[in-house]
Amino acid sequence: MLKIIGRRTSGNVMKPLWAADELGLEYEQVDVGGKFGGNDTAEYLAMNPMGLVPTLMDGDFTMFESNAITRYIAQKYGQGSLWPDDPHARATADSWMDWKLNAVNPFMRIVFWGLVRTAPEDRDMDQINAGIEQGVKFWGMLDTHLAGRNYIAGEDLTMGDIPVGPQAFRWFELVNEDQRPSMPNLEAWYQRLTERPAFIKNCMNPLE
Repeated sequence: MLKIIGRRTSGNVMKPLWAADELGLEYEQVDVGGKFGGNDTAEYLAMNPMGLVPTLMDGDFTMFESNAITRYIAQKYGQGSLWPDDPHARATADSWMDWKLNAVNPFMRIVFWGLVRTAPEDRDMDQINAGIEQGVKFWGMLDTHLAGRNYIAGEDLTMGDIPVGPQAFRWFELVNEDQRPSMPNLEAWYQRLTERPAFIKNCMNPLE
């Protein structure tokens, strides 16, 4: 049985949890990191030298890095679904997983940390608003890509949607409508995610 180590409130831990639940896999989730601590112990660092979450254990195999874990779960357990059979769909999913790391993470870190983990009196609103402006630019790229598609790699949910979904939840929760222009394709895709039980369970939780 899989063991997913990391606190549920981490956007990175949400990825393998969501993937596992989409596939109906049995797993054990262990709270580590954040208020739970435990990610700086010698035992944990032996599994994950970065000291971050999540870490995945699959029998006697251990690995770290959330996108890599998502790909592993998809390839091993989700052939033909989260791991598309079509190489072009798979490459598309792969591309947008990396896009999330390089494009979405930088501005969402500013917005999320500024609005959720910083006291109101300490917030740098100029920086936060600059992050939101970047978000409008980059989410607009995904909106354009999603024209004519239900999900990132085509008609069906794949591993490509998994890393992006938790950040989309944060975006729609944190950014007021008057700060984000209408993006019909992005909004329709996000609505589809919010109708999936595994997404609701793992990604639509109180922000902290």
